[in-house]
Amino acid sequence: QVQLVESGGGLVQPGGSLRLSCAFSGGIFSIYAMGWYRQAPGKQRELVAGISNSGITNYADSAKGRFTISRDNAKNTVYLQMNSLKPEDTAVYYCNAGGPRGAWGKGTLVTVSS
Repeated sequence: QVQLVESGGGLVQPGGSLRLSCAFSGGIFSIYAMGWYRQAPGKQRELVAGISNSGITNYADSAKGRFTISRDNAKNTVYLQMNSLKPEDTAVYYCNAGGPRGAWGKGTLVTVSS
């Protein structure tokens, strides 16, 4: 059974950066498409960025130019580098493997505030 554990969240000032990590276990990481989603208070969960098993990436419009998703198949880990953070990026960020019907992590909280 696939398990995902996120880390790297925290409190950051507007304009700052964070790198989220997601450790994958319980399956063959290299065959999975991976994604980062987020859910802000009172809002639905939304896709932030995705990366296919071949490394093709896609981003929400709100993330383009600021966030970068990457994967390290040797480490069974997917990353989300977030730069130029804004207060509206405040949310719980979830790692996903295999699409919305796949596996989910428990999330890591990112708070962007001065």
